[in-house]
Amino acid sequence: MVKRVEYSVVVPVYNEEENILQLDSEIKAVMSKLGAFEIIYVNDGSRDNSLNELKKLKNVKIINLNKNFGQASALDAGFKASQGDFIISLDSDLQNDPKDIPRLLQKLKERNLDVVAGWRKHRKDKGGIRILTRIGRLMRRQFIGDTIHDSGCTLRVYRKEAIKSLDLWGEMHRYIVQLLKWKGFRIGELEVNHRPRIHGKTKYGYNKAVRGSIDLLYVWFLQKYSQRPLHMFGYLGLWSFFLGCISWIIAIIEKIDGFSLNRNIWFFLGIFFMLGGIMLFSFGIMMDLLIRIQQASSPYTKRYYVRETINN
Repeated sequence: MVKRVEYSVVVPVYNEEENILQLDSEIKAVMSKLGAFEIIYVNDGSRDNSLNELKKLKNVKIINLNKNFGQASALDAGFKASQGDFIISLDSDLQNDPKDIPRLLQKLKERNLDVVAGWRKHRKDKGGIRILTRIGRLMRRQFIGDTIHDSGCTLRVYRKEAIKSLDLWGEMHRYIVQLLKWKGFRIGELEVNHRPRIHGKTKYGYNKAVRGSIDLLYVWFLQKYSQRPLHMFGYLGLWSFFLGCISWIIAIIEKIDGFSLNRNIWFFLGIFFMLGGIMLFSFGIMMDLLIRIQQASSPYTKRYYVRETINN
């Protein structure tokens, strides 16, 4: 008889060879007091000795991805393989403290929430990283109304029904909580311990910040217009057509005053805006039809590939 798993711990790993053994020991020390659990490590194409270090561990599942697909894809692979009723995620750099897991679970259960996110109120990162995270938080608040203090903290606990509703890629792990909120799931947050990095190098920098900003615009589009993109492009198209009409009215008035249309910039602007309006409106209709076709056809297209799954 297969033993029922109550808790699944998902840990994405990328070039963290020096941290793995200690992290595994800390996780097991905490989880052994909570109930039946599984630990899923997702090796996200590490270039160091991380995979060999993972293979030394006992009673864990290792998902080895073909290459480095990014943290969101690694988390997605782990979430989809998890069997527990409650799913816990945390980083592999030892900066998240596994001792916070029971407190997060307690709040989730007592408040009847679907996800509780960790808040690294007193971060132990370098000043440049803290500045980037503050800018990112301000952008998330302005664009998508994100009220969570620390959307970048991987230490979170979820109910299975919540996390299984998502497909992640790119830098989308930063927006998990907001995506779940839009789906109607109940969210909360709790202050957690954040430890300084001792081994290895941080994976967060300016390039990830830029990619995260691009994904932020995509998430904003999902919130506003994912079901009816025609509304967005339709508004833009109507405004462009309206500006074209205004430009032509000005051109006609100047024509009455004797100014030739061949040399009238308003006449050519009118053509540009009107054609742009028609194109935007048509593009919105095409996008709307494509989304309907996609929803009715085959489901999720894989954005990452698993080379092997190892059960130690």
